[in-house]
Amino acid sequence: MNKVTNIVLGGLGGQGVLTASDILADAAFRAGFDVKKSELHGMSQRGGSVSSDVRYGARVLSPMVTAGEADFLLVLEPTQVDVNRPVLKPDGVLIAIEIIPEGAVKNKKSLNVAMLGALSALLDIPEAAWLDAIHARLAAKLHRLNDESFAIGRAAAIQRFNPPGQT
Repeated sequence: MNKVTNIVLGGLGGQGVLTASDILADAAFRAGFDVKKSELHGMSQRGGSVSSDVRYGARVLSPMVTAGEADFLLVLEPTQVDVNRPVLKPDGVLIAIEIIPEGAVKNKKSLNVAMLGALSALLDIPEAAWLDAIHARLAAKLHRLNDESFAIGRAAAIQRFNPPGQT
């Protein structure tokens, strides 16, 4: 089957949306998938809306997620949920920042990685591919912090969504 998984990440400039989408794309690639990615920066350097589409599967032809076709919408800023919601398919999954328990992540700059942890619990990408992609993208001095943040997000999603095959 040639199913393509469509994911849209949204937030504000400076929240790490583009870094998160780079890590997601790399993790999917490391897992053996064909991957396409696109970005919309808006006024990202001034805290404006930022979004990125990541599509992966056996064969992906286009980097853009069509409105109403996203399987997953990951949003790092509450004000951006309604802005990005039109891309989500009716049975798609919204992963909003509120999934991460208040104060659980030691450094606010690693919230994007915690959100990737949440997303990871719902995707068919091995955890090792995620961690390898995180380590490849972020400085070695940040690996422990980001590994912890990833685990916090993953645990939160497992608790919230109860995905099959997760304990």
